[in-house]
Amino acid sequence: MTTDRPFFARCWLALHFFFWMTATAFAADMPGVPYTWKNVQIVGGGFVDGVVFHPSATDIRYARTDMGGAYKWDPAIHRWSPILDFIPYKDLNLMGVESIALDPNDAKVVYLAAGTYTNAATPNGAILRSDDEAKHFKRIDVPIKFGGNEDGRGNGERLAVDPSDGRVLYLGTRHDGLWRSTNRGDSWSRIASFPDITETIASAPPPVAGETPRDRYRRMPIHGDGIVFVKFGHAERERQPTATIYIGVSLKGRSNLFVSHDSGATWAAIPDEPVSNRPLRAALATDGSLYVTYGSTPGPTPMKDGGVWKLNTATGKWNDITPDRPVPGGREFGYAGVSVDAQRPQTVIVSTYNRYMAGGEEIFRSTDGGATWRKIFTQGGTSAGVFDYSNAPYVQKTGIHWLFDIEIDPRNSSHAVFTTGYGGWETYDLEAIDHGRPTHWKLFTPGIEEVVGLQLDSPTAGPPLLSAIGDYGGFTHHSLDSPAPEGSSQNPRFGNTTSIVSATLQPQIVVRTGENADHHAQNIGISLDGGTTWQPAASPPRPDSHSGSVAVSSEGDVWIWTPEHDVPYVTRDRGVTWAAISTLPPDTRVVADPMEPRKFYAISLRDLRLFTSVDAGASFETRSFTYSDGPSPVGAARGDVRGGQDRLYATPGASGDLWLPAFNGLYHLHGDVFERLPDVEAIHAFGFGKAALGVGYPTLYLVGKVGTEAGIFRSTDIGRHWLRINDDQHQWGLILQIAGDPKQFGRIYVGTHGRGIFYGDPD
Repeated sequence: MTTDRPFFARCWLALHFFFWMTATAFAADMPGVPYTWKNVQIVGGGFVDGVVFHPSATDIRYARTDMGGAYKWDPAIHRWSPILDFIPYKDLNLMGVESIALDPNDAKVVYLAAGTYTNAATPNGAILRSDDEAKHFKRIDVPIKFGGNEDGRGNGERLAVDPSDGRVLYLGTRHDGLWRSTNRGDSWSRIASFPDITETIASAPPPVAGETPRDRYRRMPIHGDGIVFVKFGHAERERQPTATIYIGVSLKGRSNLFVSHDSGATWAAIPDEPVSNRPLRAALATDGSLYVTYGSTPGPTPMKDGGVWKLNTATGKWNDITPDRPVPGGREFGYAGVSVDAQRPQTVIVSTYNRYMAGGEEIFRSTDGGATWRKIFTQGGTSAGVFDYSNAPYVQKTGIHWLFDIEIDPRNSSHAVFTTGYGGWETYDLEAIDHGRPTHWKLFTPGIEEVVGLQLDSPTAGPPLLSAIGDYGGFTHHSLDSPAPEGSSQNPRFGNTTSIVSATLQPQIVVRTGENADHHAQNIGISLDGGTTWQPAASPPRPDSHSGSVAVSSEGDVWIWTPEHDVPYVTRDRGVTWAAISTLPPDTRVVADPMEPRKFYAISLRDLRLFTSVDAGASFETRSFTYSDGPSPVGAARGDVRGGQDRLYATPGASGDLWLPAFNGLYHLHGDVFERLPDVEAIHAFGFGKAALGVGYPTLYLVGKVGTEAGIFRSTDIGRHWLRINDDQHQWGLILQIAGDPKQFGRIYVGTHGRGIFYGDPD
């Protein structure tokens, strides 16, 4: 059998060349194959930074995420449903949602302030309005950049609908002041009378030799994030704009709370306001009390100080009602979320942030307007919070963090939710604490899938999928439709997992690399049972080796690891010893031949060199190559660096059959020439899957543009023809990785940038 494989590979190459030479012009109407798409169930996996309840309609609530779109609660199936999956790649900036606003008098109307970053290279944001409970949206472009994934994204809400006049909206921005619409968001104008809130930002400190990016980030100067909340006073006149409006601004050391009593015509700072910290969120009770949380930073940058204050809006008197006071140099933390019971105006809950050195995050609840408080989580005895992790077992080892929003259901005083960096929790017995009983919490995130898929591997035998994701490691998915009961892959446990690879001929051998979540030196793990159990490698190449990419020989006995910002290293004894491969440039991604256990490949796009090893990585032969269509551009603007473009791929089941899905087109190696296939104009991800019935070559999959159409495509004839397999309702912004299933024809796995991992099957 082994001696025949090169012959079959040559046949496949010849067949491909025939198809390429006889390819017809691309048809104007791209044929498609209907697919059914489902999320691979992880549950959560990213920052849900806000939940908004409708103030009067039962079971109407929305959740926003920092880069994974937004969701609407579906009470019929008791799950969240995504509402922005239609966002295409060209509009991926809109997948970050800065704020959500509901019309208090029309439960069908919802507004989103959509935009992920405010840097100069990112397009402006947009207001998305739906009049049918998020089934359809109208896009209104605005000359404003939103920061859905920037510091302060857990503050809010910045967007609000006037409860007296649904035509009027106010929008607080990070860098462009306060804006107003009087026609349901169709047009906007900046309110010139609002005070100047420009903040002077200190210069960045010079780099320090040897510091990590994390260390440098923590030394960067702290600054605010503009206007963080808009609160309307109580409605006074129907169909007339509300007179009283409160605005919170992320400033410290100067006025940061402003009020208008004439429907936004004039503004003034609220007298005697606290200015030692920055406001984050506010809640206005029906008795006129305004509760405001404060922190030394907008978050998620760590806070060192904070508090909770209460303003009697009738008298103008402030009271410091901080439940637990931070201590400089020791118990340093701040406060973030706040909510008032709509039915009991003296009942208020607040959440801490960065309280890790003082016993962990906590929710405090008061039933007397902040005069006294009780802890929800750590009261002790029968009053402690009880947590059910069954919806997402992986979070049990993560701990509650990034608790920036907490809300009491306006229609049910016992129902409350709070958000976290991996999703959020809810309880339906919040009031049990009043009777000395524990509150019970369950993850509220089924339906929300927010992980970033950094690499996907579908082994030739065993589980259908192995995943490498951002922040929460990765999983062995024995079932695609339920979360892994054992949680994320561990021993070691990673934060970011950047590479995961199974051996093609011995698929029970799996190697993964990443960054240890416990900040240990073990950043490479191995499984000998297909990902069921894991153990660290014997040692890393260097104490600081982490992340990067790994190649595993077809028999699983040779690994070549290229740690981040380092040269590749090879081990033949599971990490007992490592040898640097100095002939390969730093950060070179190596791939293994799927059939020949001693053969590996690598490529340098910048200087057009192809590297081949036939001695298990001991040496690499170098040869030059060319492109059939002339020089291929390299450098900037070639897609997300975490994507699957501009990488070398080896065809499963063959030896020496190499593909280059470049950002600007698809190439197949013939001798020393990468021949460009027609019609493929752009690529973001690429992979192989099981061949179609009666076809002797694996199915090709790509994400990009074929002809003039963007989408996810498959080819069963070596790239001669392509069929689009997704539709306009399943685009998910940015897709980084894809992998076909080698065991089931037509199945594909899709790793998105913040909308989780999907699997698709032909209908």
